[in-house]
Amino acid sequence: MTAPMGDLDSVVETGLGAPGTEAEHDIEGRSPSALAWRRLRRDKVAMTALVVIILIILFAILAPVLTAIEGQNPFTTHPLMPYLSAGSLFPPSAGGSPMPGFRFPSSAHWLGVAPQNGRDIFARLAYGARVSLMIGVLATAVSIILGTVIGATAAYLGGWVDMLLSRLMDLLLAFPQLLLILTLTPILQQRLGKTSLGHGSTLPIASLVFILGFFGWPYLGRVVRGQVLSLREREFVEAARALGAGPRRIIFREIVPNVVAVVLVYATLLIPSNITSEAALSFLGAGVRDPTPSWGQMLNEAWNGNWYQADPWVLLVPGGMLLMTVLAFNLFGDAVRDALDPRADRR
Repeated sequence: MTAPMGDLDSVVETGLGAPGTEAEHDIEGRSPSALAWRRLRRDKVAMTALVVIILIILFAILAPVLTAIEGQNPFTTHPLMPYLSAGSLFPPSAGGSPMPGFRFPSSAHWLGVAPQNGRDIFARLAYGARVSLMIGVLATAVSIILGTVIGATAAYLGGWVDMLLSRLMDLLLAFPQLLLILTLTPILQQRLGKTSLGHGSTLPIASLVFILGFFGWPYLGRVVRGQVLSLREREFVEAARALGAGPRRIIFREIVPNVVAVVLVYATLLIPSNITSEAALSFLGAGVRDPTPSWGQMLNEAWNGNWYQADPWVLLVPGGMLLMTVLAFNLFGDAVRDALDPRADRR
């Protein structure tokens, strides 16, 4: 039965039957990554979070420029104005409150000066962003590399290799990580202090990257292992094996590219976790230490001596920055997961 000419004309006019039309291009020629990015762009929360993340990264990268414009640096201690309490002068050690000229932002100090040591808060916040983001990103990179390689190797080789590596993952996941990290970090810093890394701020940063990266890979390793167990029986793996490809080439050239989506989602969620862990360790005195600025170190300085009671500003600034960064990464990570999952609910 043939369709009426009017119906054919309407089909052509709407572009459903004409080759090369806009409707056809909307359906064809889009890779999975392009489709994921298209879905991601439609998510206003994800785009807002991405803008915040980009601004925070630029804030960290441009820290030397911004502090030069302000005319301050994160290490100089400024002489504090007299402390006042009940109309009497007190030295800083007596616990008085700093005068308003140093407590709040001004043209000379954009976010004020910390009352406990007289350092510029804005400069320490900017340079602290560099340290906190560096530790978060590098520790995530270590976890991604270890988790992807070990998980894929265990699943593809199978047998006793899979059993040994799987038990190692279970063992690391069974430990209370925070307590173990608090115990091992001082020991590792003492060992690394005798090497070329034991100079300046390199030692605490290197030790935190190693510790957080090492204890962050087992969960990803389990996820990658589960993905590879299904991929190793696929036709393209069998074809590569039939052409004489070895295990290393199959793992890294055929299998790993197919788990990139899972790894990407995990990375976006692990970065804020590592930033929070660094802040917690620095706050507890096992991470970055004075005078190296980091957001956790700034929280530690505000808490010691109960300075936050007299001047809550020194606690709110790094705490708010940490909260905004972690929230932005988590929201963006959730959006990336939904965009890469074809079964996700399309709103």
